[in-house]
This record gives sequence, C-alpha cells and structure tokens, in this order.
Amino acid sequence: MRAFTRAVSPRLAECQLTHLERVPIDPARAVEQHAAYEAALAGAGFEIIRLPELADDPDAVFVEDTALLLGDHAVITRPGAASRADEVHSTAAGLKRHFDLHWIEQGYVDGGDVLRIGRTLYVGRSTRTDAEGIRTLADLLAPLGYAVVEAKLGDCLHLKTGATYAGNGLLLCNPDAVDASQFEDVEPIAVLEPAAANCVLANDRIILPAGNPRTAAMLRDRGLKVVEVDVSELQKAEAGGTCMSLIDDRP
Repeated sequence: MRAFTRAVSPRLAECQLTHLERVPIDPARAVEQHAAYEAALAGAGFEIIRLPELADDPDAVFVEDTALLLGDHAVITRPGAASRADEVHSTAAGLKRHFDLHWIEQGYVDGGDVLRIGRTLYVGRSTRTDAEGIRTLADLLAPLGYAVVEAKLGDCLHLKTGATYAGNGLLLCNPDAVDASQFEDVEPIAVLEPAAANCVLANDRIILPAGNPRTAAMLRDRGLKVVEVDVSELQKAEAGGTCMSLIDDRP
C-alpha cells in the first residue's frame, strides 16, 4: 500500500484561507509535524511516496485536493482556488506510473470535498467545488462503475472537514457542519470536538489530529485503534488529516 504526500512549502504562511483568520505559521514546525504524520502512515504499513516538490506553491502540501485515487484509476481534479491550478500537473507527474489518469476539465472539484463510501462518491458543493464540476466527475466515473451524489454542507471548508469514513460502516461526523442522514449504509458517530470529524482511515487504524481527547477516548472505547498526530501548525492553514495524503490502499 502507498501514501502519496508532498513536502511543506516554505511559503505555507501565504496559504488560501476561507474560514479562519490568518495567524502566524511556523513552516519549520509544520515540516516537523508533517514528518510525524508521514511516520504515522508508514507505521500503518504504507510506503510513503513524495510527489514532486512545489516550494513556491503555499498550499501544495495539501495533495488530497488535486486527485482522487480509485483502485487502478486516478482522477486529476480541478481545484477551485485559482492559486492552486498548477499543482495538478505535479500530482499527475507523480501518479502516472501507478494509475490510469483521468482529468476533470470542466467545472471545479477539490478532492477534500469527495467522500468515498464503497462505490459511491459523495461530493460536497462548497466554495471550492461547483455544480459543473460535480456533473463532470459523475460523467467521468459512471463508466468506471462509481456513483456520484451531491452532498449538502453547513459552514465548513470541505465535505471532509465535517465528515470522514472510519471503516467498518462508521462515519465520523460534526453535526454542526454536515448532516449525516444524507449518507447511506453508515452508522454516524457524532464527534465531541469539531476537528475530530476529519480522520484518516489507514489500514487497521484511524489517524486523528491531536487535541481531540474526548473523541479519541470514545473511539478507543468502541475498540478502534487510534493514533493521534499533532498537526496544529498545519491546522492554521485550514488543514485536516486527510488533506495531506492520497491513500492507495491496493495490496
């Protein structure tokens, strides 16, 4: 199994912000936290593959927004922030040896708005993903056997800011951001801290941002293996756990 990541840009402090006030960001500390995040993925059994570095692109570490990995296929997305348009070419260059590539060429889709549950992709219509992008993705994926369903969002940056799949039919959800009733065949678990709604399903465990102790304890009480990683410096750039990797879980 592989996890594709990209180095933190030294210009991270110039990142795009939609819901947070800009505060000072220490890129050196962000690099240390990103390394710990990669180590957590490696500890879950993933080979870490770095995509080409983009030092001049502040948001480049957030690789999730630039592609969707679906078995042997990779969809290269079209991020909604104009400043991120060129990142997709670097992502495509890093993925082309491993996947058949498909491109979103109309509308806008951020990967952070796409939540996959089985063969269904729920896509949040947000400030970064529009209706045309969702239609384009649906047309692209129908021949590959995937259904695309538009999801409604509350006040959050991306769909996966407010809801992520934790495996075994469990959906972590922040009810103030995303209505869990729109997702089929899952058991919603309301998180006890908002940031805990974004987790990374990594093989047999969940990688959860540190600083969410009540949710971490609740999940452990349910028998889930939880690994907490401090990503607080990256969270100042509106990061969640999923946004910093592209998970290829093919054995």
